[in-house]
Amino acid sequence: MENTLGLEIIEVVEQAAIASSKWMGKGEKNTADEVAVEAMRERMNKIHMRGRIVIGEGERDEAPMLYIGEEVGICTREDAKDFCNPDELVEIDIAVDPCEGTNLVAYGQNGSMAVLAISEKGGLFAAPDFYMKKLAAPAPARGHVDINKSATENLKILSECLNRAVEELVVVVMDRPRHKELIQEIRTAGARVRLISDGDVSAAISCAFAGTNIHALMGIGAAPEGVISAAALRCLGGHFQGQLIYDPEVVQTGLIGESREGNLARLKEMNITDPDRVYGAEELASGNTVLFAACGITPGTLMDGVRFFHGGARTQSLVISSQSRTARFVDTIHLLDEPKNLQLR
Repeated sequence: MENTLGLEIIEVVEQAAIASSKWMGKGEKNTADEVAVEAMRERMNKIHMRGRIVIGEGERDEAPMLYIGEEVGICTREDAKDFCNPDELVEIDIAVDPCEGTNLVAYGQNGSMAVLAISEKGGLFAAPDFYMKKLAAPAPARGHVDINKSATENLKILSECLNRAVEELVVVVMDRPRHKELIQEIRTAGARVRLISDGDVSAAISCAFAGTNIHALMGIGAAPEGVISAAALRCLGGHFQGQLIYDPEVVQTGLIGESREGNLARLKEMNITDPDRVYGAEELASGNTVLFAACGITPGTLMDGVRFFHGGARTQSLVISSQSRTARFVDTIHLLDEPKNLQLR
């Protein structure tokens, strides 16, 4: 899968990032998302594959493109038999977020990126459009920290695993009213808090890389993004746990569905019989082969954002593979037209 799709999925996230970045700072978050979706889908449909969106822009009646269940790739066309040999074809599941952090793009803030994860059919958890309690940490803490423990307990464990004082640890938390007590507990324990307005996929992944000065992600964010984060952290050997949140009173800032009871009924319809189950990275991204790709839209901890020059653009991307056990950073020059005096910088 990596040999077949590795380069092409980089181009998928690159095209989405370039399209979205043209709306950076213009206050149009919906447009920034729409152009990213369109660009991602267009490039995806040029790939020799049969893909199915398991995490996307919403249900079919809510999203015209990259909706959950949509089939993408050349081999999904009606004339696919002219291009594809069904006996050699690997069917894959795809989780996408063409513009992770739409507000960040709209207001010119750091940390937005285009992301996707892929695995063979059935290899990604089809998370409902709910919220998820998350805990991400570096590889040495894998299996030691636990989402069921308090933040204070986990910070002590993390301190021991990383051989750092608690005061040296930095925890990323979404800046939301629901996290008021969590933030206070982290500070009381002695660790430092980095508040973010959006974009917790980047924060989760950053935990797995030395030198980012991010040692944990804690708190509640969107469930679909949790699956994408889990895919990357599984490949990197980092720690990730997620637990679905279905009670609007816990989230405080709105939740799909009108009530706790209605959300529980929806989970039951999706064959999720244990709504309080804690999922590990290997359960959220369970496939034999998992690939993750991201491209910076605005500057971030791991990647720079899209930079335009006369006649082209420069991007920084990241592709992570469970197959080759690699994380590759890719710096790409895109020649968007053919000016006479092209300056590659």
